[in-house]
Amino acid sequence: MSARKQASARTADRRRGVYMISVAAELAGMHPQTLRIYEARGLITPRRSPKGTRLYSDEDVERLRRIQELTTELGMNLAGVEKVFELEAEIERLRRRLRALERRAAQVEAELRAELERTRRALSTEIVPYQPQPRDLVPVRELGVTIPVERSYTRPTSNR
Repeated sequence: MSARKQASARTADRRRGVYMISVAAELAGMHPQTLRIYEARGLITPRRSPKGTRLYSDEDVERLRRIQELTTELGMNLAGVEKVFELEAEIERLRRRLRALERRAAQVEAELRAELERTRRALSTEIVPYQPQPRDLVPVRELGVTIPVERSYTRPTSNR
């Protein structure tokens, strides 16, 4: 099994509801009624058995402990905890999107590099290097020919 599949299987195991409310409450150090209140507020969503019994996963228990930490150690109220969870979820969504964009950018960069290399190869066989042609024109002075130049310039006279 690949590492990615193993990680996915571990994640699925952590999300599987296995603890009834009394066990989950004990693991999280809370009263079962507190778990019901958190569920009503939407802070936690346990799975349900076919008969409707709440089943909490390891992830749920960790989330309950996180709620406990935020409320008791940091003094947050439940509205603050909700906001923290919303922001954490948004950060995770943005991280996933950033990773996807980085993968796409790397893919586009590789495609551009390949296209650039194909273009270079194609052009290198079609382009003929420039060779300057010998000069057919020789400057007049080098031939020893003089060309007479007539100038008609008169100087203005001054009235002094």
